[in-house]
Amino acid sequence: MAINDTSSVLEAREAYNAKLAGAHDKTRIVWFPVTLLAVLLILPALQFAGNYNYVLHLVLFTACYVIMASGWNVLGGFTGYISLGHNVFFAIGGYFAGMIFARYGISTIILAPLAGLLCAVAGFLLGQIMLKTRGPSFIISSLALVMIARILLDHWQFVGGANGVALPANDLPVQWAKLPYYYAFVLLAAFTVWACYKIKHSKFGLGLRAISKDEIKAESAGINTRLYKQLAFAISAAFVGMAGAIWGEYLTYIRPNIFTIILVSVYMVLMCILGGKGTIAGPVIGAILILAFNEFFVATLGASEINILATGLIMALVLMFFPLGIVGTLAKAGKLPRILNWD
Repeated sequence: MAINDTSSVLEAREAYNAKLAGAHDKTRIVWFPVTLLAVLLILPALQFAGNYNYVLHLVLFTACYVIMASGWNVLGGFTGYISLGHNVFFAIGGYFAGMIFARYGISTIILAPLAGLLCAVAGFLLGQIMLKTRGPSFIISSLALVMIARILLDHWQFVGGANGVALPANDLPVQWAKLPYYYAFVLLAAFTVWACYKIKHSKFGLGLRAISKDEIKAESAGINTRLYKQLAFAISAAFVGMAGAIWGEYLTYIRPNIFTIILVSVYMVLMCILGGKGTIAGPVIGAILILAFNEFFVATLGASEINILATGLIMALVLMFFPLGIVGTLAKAGKLPRILNWD
């Protein structure tokens, strides 16, 4: 009798869990990100009606940060290790692909996956050392990594030292010159967001989130926390490195003060925090909002410290009302719009 009662309880629990999963699937929306991608893919058609290079630049610049913020989210959001040194991988990808492009003429768009692989290896190896620390110690070690990279690049004459290296511009007319980089960034951003979704809903992603909640309990539950953290570091580095590879050719030069400036890493972190750390849509929303705020205040207040102050004040106000980020806070309150539910 007891066995039958237990079986009934288990069956009822499975049915309840299936009902919850089905309800969540109904609230998750797929058509919106797909439609957004389709709109972005046809957006360059505006060039037939006039010069919309500025619009294309804003979109590809935002897509670049979506890639980096979403990549950072694998380590900082899913795993809970806050890194302020991820622009090192931005530099590795940019310099690796940029130097090959400068010497052999192979486009960085083609080299981007190889640059990502190189950054993944670098991230995995650096993770063996850096991930032995946690909390503030890890943050400080990641900052030290940026400082070391900046000093090395400033004094490495093979890559131009502090002056960097000029890269050849493409031969396309001015009206269409941005198109290769536009499509590269938009498609890579879409792939990154999709990959992050797959990671989060995999067994590996479940392990990362367990580490974020309580690393000691996760290890006692049989999770190889050291390997999981290193893999998260490697995956995170790969996405940032691919973005850096394409960015160098788009700018037509590579220079230490472009890739190793701390503001690049800070933006990745702030975008995830503002949008919702550990969510899929969060880094996308954060990237759009921060760059939109910054662009608006630069246009209205000029390129001075005042626009940075204004952007900071807006962010502080938003986080006062959305302490878990926009997506995280709305989801916790049960008020998340369906178009933002990508998880």
